[in-house]
Amino acid sequence: MDSRAFVENMFHEYYTKDFSLGEGFPSIEKREFGFASFNGWMLRHKGFKTADELELFLRDSVPYGAYFSCAYYEDPEADMSKKGWLGADLIFDVDADHIPTPCNKIHDEWVCGNCGFAGRGIEPEKCPSCSSEKIAVDSWPCEVCIKTAKVEIIKLVDFLINDFGFSKKEIRLFFSGHRGYHVYVQTRDVEPLDAIARKEITDYICGRGLSSSSFGLDGKTLTMRKESFKALADVGWRRRIIRGIKDALLNADERKLASFGFSSTDAKAILGNREKILMELEKSDKAGLIKGIGPERWEKMVNLGISLQSAKIDTVVTTDVHRLIRLDNSLHGKTGFKKVEISMSAIDDFDPFTSAVAFSHGEATVSVSSAPAFRLGNEMFGPYKDQKVKLPTAAAMLLVCKGRAKVIE
Repeated sequence: MDSRAFVENMFHEYYTKDFSLGEGFPSIEKREFGFASFNGWMLRHKGFKTADELELFLRDSVPYGAYFSCAYYEDPEADMSKKGWLGADLIFDVDADHIPTPCNKIHDEWVCGNCGFAGRGIEPEKCPSCSSEKIAVDSWPCEVCIKTAKVEIIKLVDFLINDFGFSKKEIRLFFSGHRGYHVYVQTRDVEPLDAIARKEITDYICGRGLSSSSFGLDGKTLTMRKESFKALADVGWRRRIIRGIKDALLNADERKLASFGFSSTDAKAILGNREKILMELEKSDKAGLIKGIGPERWEKMVNLGISLQSAKIDTVVTTDVHRLIRLDNSLHGKTGFKKVEISMSAIDDFDPFTSAVAFSHGEATVSVSSAPAFRLGNEMFGPYKDQKVKLPTAAAMLLVCKGRAKVIE
């Protein structure tokens, strides 16, 4: 059996025996569905009246990837201009592909499809050699990267509940099946929002357009020392900035502050006045100047607070009111993992390397070209380099789907 047939057979088994759309999928008859095939083509503008129809289609077609629209339409199967847009859920995507981590340069590689120039870590927007935007990425579902993405999801949910006022019942969380998470806000209040309104939401969550002067930090005034800047009140972004600065300073050393972009001189001044800075931030009326901590250093700390408290979301996904997103409980073609929902109370302890594993039986022998060490459930595998190994189906699937191995038995 070749590798593609192995993956297709396992996907077919999953969609035949284990797949269920589950509850909480509103208005399926108004959604557009799309399907990527193992042959490389994409089928769009499909509609289904019921979940049973969709499940039968998945069993018969066995897609490489299955997707649904965040939008609701009068006629989901019509051409885009004739669908009749009715509204859309508010969707967020957090992907480790776009979040720098210490291990990016160890397990992620990219190559320019035009000139062949290659590198490691997060891929550039354009090739440094020829400026082509055709960049192919070989990433790995690393535990550190996925945990980093989970931190961003927790921050995002905090924004949605405490700043925007959505209830927990209106928010659904999912592991994407690869290296990130999806968040749905499903309530009639958000459905009519156009792309511009959704961009306002993403700008707020990302901290775009914020400046230190917005919070009373006026460099000129502070330099003249005629007035202290206003305290960052315990609401909205002001509360978040205080929290960000505190979190950064409580256990920081020069090396940590350097990683935040502070010069050695700035770091020494900040650490030497750490207690005074923290005390000033506790004041309810106003925070004043500290000897050695002038307006420029205060501004740098405010900007650091903004950076640490903003949520790193893919803004394009949220602003696209016609976006297709991976179908709940479907399999991800790059890993063989399933997209799974996470209860709001379980996000801190959620483990995708246990909960998202779709195959719990069988074995396969594969020839592995290269793979880092990885965990599935309680078992560790690898690292591997140019070797033949017999593995549980889930581990073999991951390696084959990532292009790191070929099935030989």
